[in-house]
Amino acid sequence: MTTPSYDCFIDGAWRPAQSGRTLEVLDPADGLVLATIARGEAGDIDEAVRAARAALPGWADCVPVLRGRVLSAIARRILEEKDRLARIESQDTGKPLAQAQADAVAAARFFEYYAGVADKVLGTSIPLGPDYHDFTVREALGVTAQIVPWNYPLQIAARGLAPALATGNTVVLKPAELACLSVLELTRICHEEGLPAGVLNVVPGLGHEAGAALAAHPDVNLVVFTGSVATGSQVMRAAAENIVPVLLELGGKSPNIVLADADLDEAVPVLLKAAFPNSGQTCSAGSRVLVQRAVHRELVERLAARCRELTVGPGLQNPDIGALVSRAQQGRVLDYIRIGRDEGAEVITGGTPLPGVDLDQGNFVAPTLLDGARPEMRVHREEIFGPVLTILPFDEVEEAAALANSTDYGLVAGIWGRDVGTTNWLARTVKAGQIFINCYGAGGGVELPFGGYRKSGFGREKGLDALLSYTQVKNICTRVALRRS
Repeated sequence: MTTPSYDCFIDGAWRPAQSGRTLEVLDPADGLVLATIARGEAGDIDEAVRAARAALPGWADCVPVLRGRVLSAIARRILEEKDRLARIESQDTGKPLAQAQADAVAAARFFEYYAGVADKVLGTSIPLGPDYHDFTVREALGVTAQIVPWNYPLQIAARGLAPALATGNTVVLKPAELACLSVLELTRICHEEGLPAGVLNVVPGLGHEAGAALAAHPDVNLVVFTGSVATGSQVMRAAAENIVPVLLELGGKSPNIVLADADLDEAVPVLLKAAFPNSGQTCSAGSRVLVQRAVHRELVERLAARCRELTVGPGLQNPDIGALVSRAQQGRVLDYIRIGRDEGAEVITGGTPLPGVDLDQGNFVAPTLLDGARPEMRVHREEIFGPVLTILPFDEVEEAAALANSTDYGLVAGIWGRDVGTTNWLARTVKAGQIFINCYGAGGGVELPFGGYRKSGFGREKGLDALLSYTQVKNICTRVALRRS
């Protein structure tokens, strides 16, 4: 069978990278080549930005309802092709097929949601008295740079594309080289469903080549980045040279706080689901459990029993836990498990591979519980980005709040308990962008604003709040010469 190949998509046409070079995309479950992609570099990025700049006036001035209709058509097409897109996403990232199917539906939902918003980006009227007519309008920022990570390529691409396009911006998107095939397929869908040439341009390639060139390009008006804190800092520095705003969604070490009066029957399955989406390669994963000491032992036993039932294997076989995206990521996670053991945590590994699966063949790590962690441990403070759940007991509610806030991150938090006063006090005290009480949604739904405190980044994506990031306010004041009697 011929290996698929993908070029850059610039100004409405597929074209190879200027250098002619390509990269291989590997299946993380077995290391086999899935496809080849263009290795775009600075020259390709410059062409893409120029195409986006040329297309901006026509798209920004397009009647908003017409922009919305294009987005609606894209949403319908994603749903029509969701099974195919999900298989590509599962093989490309290693995630279980059911999770990839959910990602495809979520991608369509982003386009549905912002299609309905396109003609509702409203301004305000400001009363200054009878001699003045003053109002505000929200205008597109211009050319937006979108740097998309490898863990949720389809969903995160849609998350940024839909509000950017709905508000009249044009886009240059650089997908991650490790997993980008679904993004390139989404690009095809956008083009076929009527997105004008130059409005969306996609340049695959390496981060330090194409990604760095895009973040530093002087003709970009907004840089949107999802990824690590270290790379986010580099993106900020590059954008700062051009006085360009950035929208950053970075790391997380999100806690689930389990109080003594929590309903453990309800909490336990959600805690594991929160910890291990996409094999734990999720910035908003609930990777810490802070549990009140009175129910500590019972909760650990329940989690361990459930963990042992989880299956591990290739994504297309739809296990509970799929492969990690790369051999390097697998090594990083295994190193953290060793660090946790060396620091004194008790290692309890749950989960079994599917029949016939060799965990050494692909980039697999069995789901792992680290019990008895302490606040100073690296496994409590640092983002592991794998199927590892750290458990730390506490005594008083104030201690739980302090522990929840004791990392550099503040993306999501879950709170489990029956006392409404206590759970709401914690919700106000914990510093995180999203708080869930007696539930947990890693990242939440399309409608919920998503973003973090501290080193988890700033700005908000999803929901109506995303419009604040993709538009700028213009105030127009007119002195009116009133007819006076």
